[in-house]
Amino acid sequence: MNSADIEAFFATLAAANPQPQTELAYTNVFELLAAVLLSAQATDVSVNKATRALFAKANTPHKMLALGLDQVTEHIRTIGLYRNKAKNLIETCRLLIELHGGQVPRSREALEALPGVGRKTANVVLNVAFGEPTMAVDTHIFRVSNRTGLAPGKDVLAVERALERRVPERYRVDSHHWLILHGRYVCQARRPQCESCSVRTWCDEGRRLQSGRG
Repeated sequence: MNSADIEAFFATLAAANPQPQTELAYTNVFELLAAVLLSAQATDVSVNKATRALFAKANTPHKMLALGLDQVTEHIRTIGLYRNKAKNLIETCRLLIELHGGQVPRSREALEALPGVGRKTANVVLNVAFGEPTMAVDTHIFRVSNRTGLAPGKDVLAVERALERRVPERYRVDSHHWLILHGRYVCQARRPQCESCSVRTWCDEGRRLQSGRG
């Protein structure tokens, strides 16, 4: 993709979905952090099912810590890696209370110091909760960035850096939502929906298919 392609690519996605949102259910910044922490190697749908009852009982670090490890574990047992995630969530709550007054910090360094919170999780929280133009590269964004030629890279950090360079500033805050949704519902791993793809014209793979070389 060249610069003109990238502009048209994002303009098309933006026109179709002017205000993209995460599909994780949350009502406050702590719930968002907890949901993203729990979403590693799990679908948003499965996380939302588990957190609906959990957040009804505990929607702050203090309440979650008071609920206790056993109850948290029981609430999220339908999610992959639930035992380790429950331990991380409880420990994260303890640190939020001890170090941050029960508030979710707005710094990447502070977020990544929390158990179970890596770079991708920190990027999601910084973007969704605080409106920062971060690039939370998951498997969908990694695939779309490489397949389309938008921001090729051998690993997630390389793709993140490439996106930071190549995505026009006016699209940066919402770009990771558009790319996730596009990868989840259109540019799928096994069966990409190229025939119905709205941005196929500017995609490297789409052009190869149109030319008969794909």
